[in-house]
Amino acid sequence: MRKSFYTLCLCTLYLVPLYILTACQPTKPRVLFGHQDDVVYGSNWQRLADSAYTDTRSCIYDVTGQWPDLIGFDIGGIELCHTRNLDSVPFSRMLEECRRQFERGGKVTLSWHARNPLTGGNSWDTTPCLAQIIDPDTDVHDTMQVWIERAAAFIAQVATLQTQPEQLIVRLWHEQSGNWFWWGREACSAEEYIALWQWTRTVMDKQLSLVHCTLSPCTLLFAYSPDKLTLYPDDADGAYRETLEWYPGDEYVDIIGTDCYHHGGAEGTDDYLYRAHRQLDAAARLAKEHGKRLALTETGCESIRCPHWYTEVLLPLLREYPAIEYVLVWRNAWDIPAHYFLPQLNTEEAEDFKSFIKQL
Repeated sequence: MRKSFYTLCLCTLYLVPLYILTACQPTKPRVLFGHQDDVVYGSNWQRLADSAYTDTRSCIYDVTGQWPDLIGFDIGGIELCHTRNLDSVPFSRMLEECRRQFERGGKVTLSWHARNPLTGGNSWDTTPCLAQIIDPDTDVHDTMQVWIERAAAFIAQVATLQTQPEQLIVRLWHEQSGNWFWWGREACSAEEYIALWQWTRTVMDKQLSLVHCTLSPCTLLFAYSPDKLTLYPDDADGAYRETLEWYPGDEYVDIIGTDCYHHGGAEGTDDYLYRAHRQLDAAARLAKEHGKRLALTETGCESIRCPHWYTEVLLPLLREYPAIEYVLVWRNAWDIPAHYFLPQLNTEEAEDFKSFIKQL
């Protein structure tokens, strides 16, 4: 009996401090999940009228009964003073939905598919123009100055709607490592790209300093997000070298991410995971070395052509990178039946997605 008593006391001496230590360990925040244009349209529905809506509909809420952690919007068209963005979303609606998202405690990420200022073509017009854009003695530079100021003014409007610091993420000049945008690596040099990034951020910071905001300072985050990394040898050092070479600099970037899409259905899983690992390894390494945050800034499997994609492909990938703060999948186009990245209602894929959200 006495031996048992001493054993109990000894165990208590060791276990109580261990329990206290374990209980005091900080809990890692869950990965935030986002969806592009989640509240303005979805598969087979849209709310693109200029008029205000008294309520909000959400693709994620339709499936899970939960509001999105993060909503993505694009401001392409703001540079030309359009009233709607390149996907027909009224900018007035965008502002209203950003306000509602912030009031729910959620976050918003903004990208910008700006038109080619030399030709007037869209973002996918890869006519080289960056050398002229950054030359202060050209008309194209003057045009771009006005465009950046217009984009900055709109972003400042969104920023003033925040109810908490850092609810807004601005993702500038994304996927420059591809060849499909006029700011991509085949249309410009790394030095020209970095000059554009730094110039854009500087103008936006100046605009933000001019607006009144209930948050002091009116804080937001800027994200750098390459896509495929094929400029150098197909190894870890090559991917990292490219990510670093085009990096705008610590003063200008808060989040380092990557965009990576799953193509080819189930048969494309190995290729997707190979590219995602390569890109995330490079982003995670750079983020750790430079004290930045990490995100999977765009991903998805169009039409969810891979069974259980969310729980069997994306979820294990996210768990390999515990530093990832958020992941964003692309939109559910209301007018293109096969162009969706969030599952349709009442499907096996929807059940898989609900399971994924519970496990994040």
